[in-house]
Formats: sequence, structure tokens, C-alpha cells
Amino acid sequence: MRAILAILGLAAVVIVVMISLGMLSVNMQSGSLPQVKLEGGKAPEVKADVGKVGMGYTNETIQVPTVVMENKTIQVPTVEVEKAQPAPAAKAQ
Repeated sequence: MRAILAILGLAAVVIVVMISLGMLSVNMQSGSLPQVKLEGGKAPEVKADVGKVGMGYTNETIQVPTVVMENKTIQVPTVEVEKAQPAPAAKAQ
């Protein structure tokens, strides 16, 4: 779905660029919708029987996985940072 949208978007961008560069010219003439006459007729009757869906809760005993936390002593990396000492200021003469 994303690929189709990407292709359509790319095609739209290409068409806009081609029109702006004068490589594509679109000439449209005004038109009109066709005249349609509707006479008589009746919409069909539809009767439908549908089922019902009920939602609810019930208590059941099931197995659920659990996670147990325990403390262990392990070796972890540490980083120590010491700031550099500022250079002494030059004496003015």
C-alpha cells in the first residue's frame, strides 16, 4: 500500500515539474454533463435478519507466565573523568 502511494506521489511530482518546465502542456476545453431522464421506477425492498453478538466476562483459571526479579552482584564497567587543570595565566609585564 505504501509503495502504491509512493509511486502515485512521485508521478504527481513528475507531472508538476514537467508542466512547470514547459515540457508538458495540458489544454482543457469546457464540457458539460450528459442529460439523463429518469421516469418511474421503485427502489427494491430489502429485508434482512441479522444475528446478535453478546459481550461479557467470566472468571477462568489459566496459566500466566511471570517474571521474577532477583538481585545479583555482577561486574559492570565504570568511567572516571578528571577535569584538566587550567594553564597558569601569563604574567603581564
